[in-house]
Amino acid sequence: MEIWPGKPYPLGATYDGTGVNFALFSEVAEKVELCLIDDDGAETRVAVPEVDGFVWHAYLPGVQPGQRYGYRVYGPYDPAAGHRCNPAKLLLDPYAKAFDGMADGDQSLFSYDFDAPSDDPGKANVDDSLGHTMLSVVINPFFDWGQDRLPRREYHETVIYEAHVKGLTELHPDIPKDIRGTYAGIAHPATIAHLTELGVTAIELMPVHQFVNDFTLREKGLSNYWGYNTIGFLAPHNGYAAYGTRGEQVAEFKGMVKALHEAGIEVILDVVYNHTAEGNHLGPTLAFRGIDNASYYRLVDEDKAHYYDTTGTGNSLLMRHPHVLQLIMDSLRYWVTEMHVDGFRFDLAATLARQFHEVDKLSAFFDLVQQDPVVSQVKLIAEPWDVGDGGYQVGNFPPLWTEWNGQYRDTVRDFWRGEPATLGEFASRITGSSDLYEHSGRKPIASINFVTAHDGFTLRDLVSYNEKHNEANGEDNNDGESHNRSWNCGVEGPTKNKKVNALRVRQQRNFLATLLLSQGVPMLLHGDELGRSQGGNNNGYCQDNEISWINWDLEQDQLNLIAFTRRLVELRREHPVLRRRRFFAGSASHGGESEIGEIAWFEPGGTHMDEESWANGYARSMMVFLNGQAIPELDTRGQKTIDDHFLVIFNAHSDAIDFTLPGADYGDSWRIEVDTAAEEVDATVHAPGDTVVAQARSTVVLRCPRQLPSGSPAGAAIARR
Repeated sequence: MEIWPGKPYPLGATYDGTGVNFALFSEVAEKVELCLIDDDGAETRVAVPEVDGFVWHAYLPGVQPGQRYGYRVYGPYDPAAGHRCNPAKLLLDPYAKAFDGMADGDQSLFSYDFDAPSDDPGKANVDDSLGHTMLSVVINPFFDWGQDRLPRREYHETVIYEAHVKGLTELHPDIPKDIRGTYAGIAHPATIAHLTELGVTAIELMPVHQFVNDFTLREKGLSNYWGYNTIGFLAPHNGYAAYGTRGEQVAEFKGMVKALHEAGIEVILDVVYNHTAEGNHLGPTLAFRGIDNASYYRLVDEDKAHYYDTTGTGNSLLMRHPHVLQLIMDSLRYWVTEMHVDGFRFDLAATLARQFHEVDKLSAFFDLVQQDPVVSQVKLIAEPWDVGDGGYQVGNFPPLWTEWNGQYRDTVRDFWRGEPATLGEFASRITGSSDLYEHSGRKPIASINFVTAHDGFTLRDLVSYNEKHNEANGEDNNDGESHNRSWNCGVEGPTKNKKVNALRVRQQRNFLATLLLSQGVPMLLHGDELGRSQGGNNNGYCQDNEISWINWDLEQDQLNLIAFTRRLVELRREHPVLRRRRFFAGSASHGGESEIGEIAWFEPGGTHMDEESWANGYARSMMVFLNGQAIPELDTRGQKTIDDHFLVIFNAHSDAIDFTLPGADYGDSWRIEVDTAAEEVDATVHAPGDTVVAQARSTVVLRCPRQLPSGSPAGAAIARR
């Protein structure tokens, strides 16, 4: 076989139309073999001849896309010193753009014998892993993007829809069976029609980087459904491919992105750069561990045979090593430039900030992102915590970042289940959480607001269960979060009680209304708009079945909920006062009065909230005025942003409450736009001082047209601007 020296950059396998350049980083390697695998599984080994700056490289003319390959790395096997090279293991390319097959859990994948003691595994297991591991694949990088244009929506215009590739499409009756559960299924017109009709502007896909199906789960008849078990940071997961896994999955993924962009929908990827699928010291040797264990992973300082873990998965990547940082940045740029994605949600992002031990927002990773001309321009969303010491970092990420606001989720749940002393906190959360983000110069859009996400109860289960019901996971219901801040409305689980079911529908509407009327960026969990249930399972990570998939056979209540959600999204889109780019002036976002009339808070009787009102631990109801003519930011044409006024009534009390509308200074006529307790909205036009009844546990939204009395506080606010 003809072998040329090749080049050390770019890393990975790069096809140029004539042949392929292969490049692999390993600082510890003494020898590297490139292994080409043919269609029958036979292996041809090629010694990689060149090494520059610890990058081993070779060019093979004539090699074509679809070629499967791997590496064997020769070097020290000394776990106590942090080294785990073992040439008996066929290793994946960390920079592979596609993978074929799936690792099967055979003993040959591990560098020790299964019957050896876990604390002293002894000498290395030299069983050959070829035939039991997945294989890297050379891809054709060329794709006709046509007129693809990235939607590039501003954050304040964004409505995010968190979805699972398979769970969203597997049971959809209008999608052909052979493409359900795939990238092609997401690209199907039926899927896109649901998203566009709902009004979402971005789909946030749960992990689509190549991941490994956990061996222990497979032994139980389960699987890693969520996919937070990455092994390939530049490859779309082959299990979601409809048309092949010899590189076809790359073109299929690009086709999905292109179709979503044509519909005006951004694509955000949930990415897992904090750990890999190789687990702890007892995990398999699939790639990084055998290539250069001490460079890729954070090891315990005093005991390099073990891994320092802040992720709860067995290992953490070494975020101060230049080649780890390079891998992450190369991966991010690849998905933006070559795959055309629009942003990323970073799983357990606090780990990425641990350059040493503490979470540090000045770490090298954040510096690299900040100065990168490609990555810094897309949406960057942090899950701002991990399981290590000091890992809860909500509100502490740098200005370029937005964050999943866990405090928003907890407060909104507590408010609607009737917890006392939540009014002030609730007011802060629905107005953008300035207490968390304003100190660092960020805006309300820094807050990704959510009530539910993939991890935890669905919205329907949140109002149907007090306790988790994870028996199907095979862990005696010991897994998953036990403190869910949920309320079952009086009965645990499914019931035929009409009053309970009606209350559950109302509570779902309350959560949706709160979410979509809050300042910040709303995120919906897929299926919440149609009342999807997981039967009380709040940890469906291993349930690749009907428990987690959306059932599209909908009853009338579910169809009504879709229509209700659609209406809320439309209301938010049409009215900029509901999606401001700046915080309210003064102490308004903490429940106080705005200095320039942007917002005002009222008790049910129509009087302004005072300190005593906010301190009332038993109060569960209030009314907020949003001044549509005192919006500080200009529109896209540089003109003043002028909108209607809104009154939003929140009543989490168990009884109906009469609310007195404020005086004419705040608006001369009001019409109800949303009432979570009514199937049809009352068309009555209300005058200042009228009484509006908010039913028990309900939200009422009223709108006033733009004309205002010239002497009103709102009119004066306009004049001051």
